[in-house]
Amino acid sequence: MARDRHPKKEIEKVLRELEQLGWTVERRVGKGHAWGLLRCPKPREDCRCGLFCQMTINSTPQNPSNHAAKLRQKALGCIGAGKEQDDG
Repeated sequence: MARDRHPKKEIEKVLRELEQLGWTVERRVGKGHAWGLLRCPKPREDCRCGLFCQMTINSTPQNPSNHAAKLRQKALGCIGAGKEQDDG
């Protein structure tokens, strides 16, 4: 089942880009200003101060372009996503 589209085209474009990299978009209906959550494809305990990588996707940010850029920057900077995990 396809997810709902984000109302801001700049953010939707980044969400689709990150989904292609394995990130998951979880729609959060009725959660204040949050439209949804962006979750890492390879969560690790040593990531982001012991928290699994997830970011809040705002529904109506003041500057959609800046919010989209921040989501992309944080996702591409994730230590787990896009890198193979060492087992040794």
